[in-house]
Order: sequence, then C-alpha cells, then structure tokens
Amino acid sequence: MTLHSVAKEGEIALGTNKPVTVNGENILLFHLDDGYYATQSRCTHLFMPLKKGKIRDGCTLECPFHRAQFDIRTGEPVKWANFPPGIQLINTVRKEKALKTYPVSVKGDEVLVEVAVKSETA
Repeated sequence: MTLHSVAKEGEIALGTNKPVTVNGENILLFHLDDGYYATQSRCTHLFMPLKKGKIRDGCTLECPFHRAQFDIRTGEPVKWANFPPGIQLINTVRKEKALKTYPVSVKGDEVLVEVAVKSETA
C-alpha cells in the first residue's frame, strides 16, 4: 500500500466530492463533516458513475441513475437500486455489493489516499 497526495485540505468543499485517479483506479474523494473519505467512482449495481450522486444525511451517497445508496464511510449499501420501476428484475442478478473504500489521512495540508501498488507482470 502506498500513500498518494490527491488534494490540499480545504480544496474540496464540505459535502462534495472530487474525482481522482491513483495507480489507474478511479476514486471519489469526499469531504464530510467528520473528515475525508474515498470510495470507488462507479456504482456496484450497474457500474454507473457516482460523481453526480447526491449526499444524503451527511454520509450517504445516492447513485444518480438507479438510486442505490451507500454509506460513504464504509461503502456498505444502505438501500439497493429501486428506480425506475422494473429495475428490481435486474436486482435478482445484481445483488447488493459494497463500494470499495480507501483509507484517507491528512498530513499537514495534504489529503492522502492509500492505494495498493499494482504488481508488475513478467
């Protein structure tokens, strides 16, 4: 695991996110009331982008496409996809799955995300 500087503290407004790419992984960095958090950038339901998702209740991210909701701090699903009507048919195949999360720390004014180093193949 390696720490990567992805933002300056105060660069991301409270209650918003910033997309970043680290070691080829697309990540959303969130600034919440209790600190910074990072998750994968695509919904685990149908892999739609979460960048424009709404933050609800201070820590829940809602997918803008099918309204699946995830706890930003843990990645765990709070509510599975329920929009538009009929999406439940897909849900029989696409079971609930948590978002991948990444450890975040602040050192000085740097916001750091910990991401595994991809191993080289011979």
